[in-house]
Amino acid sequence: MTGKQVSSQEEEFRADLRRLGNLYRTHVATKVSQRQLGRVINTVPTTVGDWLNGKVVTPQEEKLVELVEFLADRLETSGVEVPPADVPLLDADEWRKRHKAVMRLRNQASGAGVRGAHARTALDAAASRTRLGELPDIPRPFSAWKPQQLGIHPAIHGDSVAVPQHEFVLPDYVEREHDRRLRARLEAAKASTHPTLIVVRGESCTGKTRTAYEAVRECLADWDLVFPKEIESLLALLDADAVAPETVLWLNDAHRFLRNTEGEAAAAALQRRLEGSGPAVIIATMWPADHRTLTAAPQGGVDALGLHEHARALLGPVAPVDVPPSFTELELRALRSSRHPSLETAARTSPTGAITQTLAAAPQLVDHYESAVAPDGPYGKAIITAAMDARRFGLTSPLTEAFLEAAVPGYLADQQRAAADPDTWFAGALHYARTRVMEVTAALEPVAHPNGMGSLPGVYRLADYLDHYARTTRQYVFPPEVFWSAVEHHVATTELMGLASAAEEHGRRRIAATLYRRAAGAGESAAAGRLANLLELAGDSQQAVSPHQLYQEAAAAGHPWAWRALVRLEEEAGNSEGAESLLRQAAATGDLGLLHDLVEALERRGERDEAESLARQAAADGHTWILVKLADLRRALGDSPGAEALLRAAGDASDGWALEKLAEMRVAAGDLESAEALLRESALGHSEALYALMELHRDRGDHEGARALLLKAAEEGSISALYDVAMEREEAGAPAEAERLAREAAAYGSPSLLQELALLREETGDHELAELLAREAVSAGDTDALLDLALLREGSDREGAERLAREATASGHPYALQTLSRARAEAGDREGARQLAWEAVRAGEPDVLRDLLDEQTEAGDRDGAEQSALQAANCGYHWALSELALLRARTGDAAGAEQIRRFGLEADGSVCPHF
Repeated sequence: MTGKQVSSQEEEFRADLRRLGNLYRTHVATKVSQRQLGRVINTVPTTVGDWLNGKVVTPQEEKLVELVEFLADRLETSGVEVPPADVPLLDADEWRKRHKAVMRLRNQASGAGVRGAHARTALDAAASRTRLGELPDIPRPFSAWKPQQLGIHPAIHGDSVAVPQHEFVLPDYVEREHDRRLRARLEAAKASTHPTLIVVRGESCTGKTRTAYEAVRECLADWDLVFPKEIESLLALLDADAVAPETVLWLNDAHRFLRNTEGEAAAAALQRRLEGSGPAVIIATMWPADHRTLTAAPQGGVDALGLHEHARALLGPVAPVDVPPSFTELELRALRSSRHPSLETAARTSPTGAITQTLAAAPQLVDHYESAVAPDGPYGKAIITAAMDARRFGLTSPLTEAFLEAAVPGYLADQQRAAADPDTWFAGALHYARTRVMEVTAALEPVAHPNGMGSLPGVYRLADYLDHYARTTRQYVFPPEVFWSAVEHHVATTELMGLASAAEEHGRRRIAATLYRRAAGAGESAAAGRLANLLELAGDSQQAVSPHQLYQEAAAAGHPWAWRALVRLEEEAGNSEGAESLLRQAAATGDLGLLHDLVEALERRGERDEAESLARQAAADGHTWILVKLADLRRALGDSPGAEALLRAAGDASDGWALEKLAEMRVAAGDLESAEALLRESALGHSEALYALMELHRDRGDHEGARALLLKAAEEGSISALYDVAMEREEAGAPAEAERLAREAAAYGSPSLLQELALLREETGDHELAELLAREAVSAGDTDALLDLALLREGSDREGAERLAREATASGHPYALQTLSRARAEAGDREGARQLAWEAVRAGEPDVLRDLLDEQTEAGDRDGAEQSALQAANCGYHWALSELALLRARTGDAAGAEQIRRFGLEADGSVCPHF
């Protein structure tokens, strides 16, 4: 049997599937959505769509028969008169026979090619072995990996002496809520035809890596796993197509791979792999702060200069699986049932539920650092502190001995430096920093050799918990000048962008300019633009290279923000023609944002025909949003007919939002009939349009029609509709159904309903369920949920309110403790408010120092206000420099205020005189 025969018979089968799909879309789709159809036969909705479009001939004969029988029944009960030529399409027995025939022909055809396929496979395997053998890190069966090889920390041994102290201890694993979510994602990834990226996010020592390891062991134990140790290895793996289907790519501490110039290349390569064939899984563990840094949207000014563009595109669409910093009471109960000595000891000595930190002997490690004693201790502590600051300010590569030795003098008193033996002090200090605590971990750990046994000589990594510890205990401290000199002379140029950016954020513009200049000299075009921005702020015309030249370098390298800066400079110089010429050049690079800028500029100057032509051309290429933005501008400028014409054009290009906007305009004009027609057209591809249509029917008094549309909108995933239906179920006494709908809304990216239900459960006294729902809301992105619950609990359970506020702070809420402090102050508890306020200061909450500064200013405490502003600068708060300048100006020091505005501060907090 030939392949041509198979293709002919199979193509007829596919053609009839398409005819069956036309019957469905014509007579059934308005009543039974594709999503509902998938539920009826227990199949993914997109898979059903592929069948009915003739894209796929499923091997699942019974599923296909179920689909045919359901459609036949629905057409009959609806009274649809099926054309005689289409009646055979509803014969389930006939489909069964034809399906068997197609499958039989497929099998016969494939048999003839088996021997050839085997030969090709053998050749491919040989080539693959040769290719993989050249890589520093290669895929191996998951079972061949030991937990410690994948970055899992050894645990404390507990009170038992049965385990030799040198052995790696892996305690029993207590499954928690985030484990169930992660495993569900892995199961879905296993069934996918494309690779899947999963981000496991949590603070230091919360068990991110162990969580990921246990999930892979549970769900993908028969797959391969590959663990690149550094970015070069990752790029080599991706370049060699070594992340094959049924392979886990293990990116522990993934931020190390995604920062700086090479990180952008890695992020782009990972995006390309995600577009390939699967199933495959990329597991990335990250700290929340690093995740925020890599995914934060540009905010304008120096923050919009193009850092992390590919990393943001890679990570932004992925909802992380968050690992909580501590165990809940319910989880602690499960933990206490364990007989493992490590867990028993950790549960007994972790009153806040921070089990994993205790397991890793963190308290002893901190004591080793803080209680350093002579002769080597003080110098060892200085090394560790320099390493802490390096990590805090963005150094991601291993810490070299040369850098540490050069940085250490800035952390020692003059007497300590004078007493040091020049020939031996560093060796003794390094030995102290590398001393293992409880045979578990050391402040400075060795770095594994990337392609062999042993460790790399002369380089180290800081213990994770000390990194976390430094970010709270040293957040008000800026590294000394010597540290930055060591950065300049002993750190790779690829790391300088991140370090310079951190210095700039902390108000040290001279230091930042020095590092940007060195990075730009090494070919980092983004650094040239950042340097140009600083030179503009400084207004320093004595520099060898002007800001304009630096922006030109960055623009030539393809950075859109540099083009915008050049256009701005021309506009500020009054050269509108030059600005337009530059904007046209910039738009020609293909950047859509720049094209939109050009369209808007042309429209505002009255060149409407050209603006519209460019916008319509963009819409023809699939970028209808530019047309919609132009319509918004025309409407704002008073041209409603012109706006309607553009929205109609965008709607004709299948932009549902454009049709909704057009419908809003028709409603405002009183043309409800036209608005309804537009909303129905929009609703074909947009669930929120169904909700808008429901509102229109409700406002017109058609409550029965509105109800039907509401349910359909909820079924299609409308967040607004899900909210309404959930609250209906809640009021009707069906809380479990309301919670199910709230979780569905959270899965679509709207966790606010979970938060509202959490508050309702709290009010009815179900505190455990309230906390569970609030934590689910936080995991889905609503950082306010735990704080709102804490404020509600404040009146009856102050201790519980504080616990929730602290958990909210640890989960990334920027001002939970401060808000609770204000609530206590308003209730008259000044002392309680003050204690929480200072705890908020130690936790780094941003509003606390601002409030304190305002109080000190009002009280006339100039020195105290300046100190608070300096602390804010040391924390990296963007408003600190302007506040310092304002304080100087109020005291008559206009020159000092101007210097701060232009040049910022020196490392020690004094005013910088110039660059």
